[in-house]
Amino acid sequence: MSRPRLLAIGALVVLLVAALFVPRGGNDDDGSVAPAAGPKSSLRPGAVGRVTVSAADRAEIERVVAEGQALGRQLGAGVGRELSRGSTKGLSLLNRVVPAAVRCADLTGQRYCLGVGWTDRTEAQVQAATLAQARTAVRRSVSTTGTGDLDLVASLERSAALGPRTRATAERAELTEAARAVAKVWQLRHEIEGVPLPRSLRAASRTGATATPTTAVDPETKTPADYPQRFSILDKNQVAEQVRSYWCGPASMQMITWGWKKKDLGQAHWARKLGTTTSGSSISAMVKVVNDNTGWDKPAYAGPYIVLDIGKWSYDQWMLLVMRHVADYRAPLVLHPVLRKEYYPYLDDNASGHFQVGRGYDQRGARPDLVGYFEPWNQARFDPSEPPISRVQWRNAYKSYRANKAHYQHNIGV
Repeated sequence: MSRPRLLAIGALVVLLVAALFVPRGGNDDDGSVAPAAGPKSSLRPGAVGRVTVSAADRAEIERVVAEGQALGRQLGAGVGRELSRGSTKGLSLLNRVVPAAVRCADLTGQRYCLGVGWTDRTEAQVQAATLAQARTAVRRSVSTTGTGDLDLVASLERSAALGPRTRATAERAELTEAARAVAKVWQLRHEIEGVPLPRSLRAASRTGATATPTTAVDPETKTPADYPQRFSILDKNQVAEQVRSYWCGPASMQMITWGWKKKDLGQAHWARKLGTTTSGSSISAMVKVVNDNTGWDKPAYAGPYIVLDIGKWSYDQWMLLVMRHVADYRAPLVLHPVLRKEYYPYLDDNASGHFQVGRGYDQRGARPDLVGYFEPWNQARFDPSEPPISRVQWRNAYKSYRANKAHYQHNIGV
């Protein structure tokens, strides 16, 4: 057989094999792909790993921890009881509780706020927004169905009840883990928002350098045109509805970890890991459990998951993040929307903040783009008179973006 003919046959084989891995199909046969390590294309932005915490960041962490101990001594379990009662005294106590619970650290040029995540808002702005939301919640002026996002008042009650030593230990651990992921924050700000990398943080994904406290990946910029028209990950059969009304967190974690471990450990297991109560689960706990119990946080995938404020992001930036996470990293997102009928037409009633598992997108040109996700909430389970909701969803991406921004924290786990 001639050499040209051999080369032609070899090229055909390569094309046929590659075709097996191209996502395809409609909403039922959604073309999901299993995780695979390593870069997927020459344009794939390089994920970064954890870094060593710098001396400056350690000093900043200790400053914030010490501040928390001083403020925490003014609080106690009695504060939590007043908040629960929704009393006038409880409302006035919020002026002490919020500054004690929500404080920020400036770590290598990025701001991290306890319980909120990485943000480009000032500490005063974050505290003011939290205080306004807490006052509304204490007054109970808004009645919604709770699905399992941690209730703000319950979160403040928990913080107020912490002793100084317990508070210091918890806050130091949260801030230290955040500092170790700061290169990921710079990478996202650079790639999605166009924020220039400081000279000290420019590095070399092109040379395969490992991120350190003074280096971060400087990847090639991608646009939506660089991505496949449609892409999804995770097995659409590895899904489950939440079995308790306040278990959207455990159910989402069940599906996220099922996709990695190929083993279903059940929602009760993840409720324990998340520290879920009848008041729900926090997004900080969701991100920590993903990092501690899967490999999605490896540099071959998404790098360390973080909680990121997307309050100032445009729809195009949000959608680019979804595409990047799914198609480049082959890793799920922890979506953090508010369940309202204006955003999700399958709802019978407005509901609370919520968690969903982001796992796909569909660019549809003249028609509205779609985002694919696993929906743990099934209202019919708790009220048979209401229509059932399917686990596998492909819905209007702009409405999902609006639902995420409507949450008072407007953050996401990536």
